[in-house]
Amino acid sequence: MMIAVLVHNLAGEIIWRVANRLADAVRAFHMAQATAAASAQRAAQDREKVTEARDRLADAIVEAARDGMRQIDIVRVTGYTRERVRQILRAHGITPG
Repeated sequence: MMIAVLVHNLAGEIIWRVANRLADAVRAFHMAQATAAASAQRAAQDREKVTEARDRLADAIVEAARDGMRQIDIVRVTGYTRERVRQILRAHGITPG
């Protein structure tokens, strides 16, 4: 009878340890999920900021060209290629002159 109680207690102890390890793993998994979701949200916000900054740069390029700045100078200032500057300007109705 005493052995049966010991075996029962030992089995209970093993199950308790396994259950705790499982609970720890579940908590870690949920934390990782939350971190990934927050990272994805930050990445989406950052992509939106990049898009907005790119649009502002295109507007500034158009404004500079309309104010008489040469395309080669716009290329030097922006770091864009000549073709990219031309694309932006054409998209805003400005043709090379």
